[in-house]
Amino acid sequence: MDTVQAYQDDAYLSTMEATLLRLDGEDGLVFDATNFYASGGGQPGDTGFVETADGRQIPILDTVYAADRAAIVMRAEPGAALPAPGETLVLHVDWQKRYRMMRMHTALHLLTVVCPFPVTGAAVGPEESRIDFDIPDADLDKAGVTAALMALVEANHPVFTRWITDAELDADPGLVKSANVRPPRGTGRIRLVCIGEDASVDTQPCGGTHVLETQEIGAVHIGKIEKKGKANRRLRLRFGPLPA
Repeated sequence: MDTVQAYQDDAYLSTMEATLLRLDGEDGLVFDATNFYASGGGQPGDTGFVETADGRQIPILDTVYAADRAAIVMRAEPGAALPAPGETLVLHVDWQKRYRMMRMHTALHLLTVVCPFPVTGAAVGPEESRIDFDIPDADLDKAGVTAALMALVEANHPVFTRWITDAELDADPGLVKSANVRPPRGTGRIRLVCIGEDASVDTQPCGGTHVLETQEIGAVHIGKIEKKGKANRRLRLRFGPLPA
């Protein structure tokens, strides 16, 4: 890729310097590297601002992949005066939002451990997230799922990443929990997010941002379980303890 995805190695990198390679359309900025997550896998793109050498702040409203996925495009506020290619700028992620996304995304991974069923959809949000499961015997209880989820959170399992080849993934297809989405190919390697010592709790392909220890997630609960089909159930995950 033209853009180094710095967030894949360090999700806590809230600020960094980068060189502007080119402009994309009227509001797109393409840097040689970025700490802004590009929308994908159910996780929205990061927002924040870019700081110029003279201290001017350019709001970033979204972060996406270029059409050919060869670069990451940070979408500036419409009408903003954009810097010239070649300039070095400081990239500031909206950290409060990003960290909530990291906690939520990690919690969703744990939820796939509590509910070991095919995943048919998911969306990460800073206030509420959702995940859809295809459950043969769709009998779930909010309190029971919440208790099992919080047990994993409070155990404070380590969270880390490692890389495998496409061939290694082909040899272990059970790593993919999604029933209808496969990890992107083309680079020759796949990023895995692992939870637990020696990945004893969970391992699955994912390009998103996550915390380093499950205890960082904090209190979460299943706010609602919705019936979306004969066997499909949508679980809505929210921050805070389960209401009495």
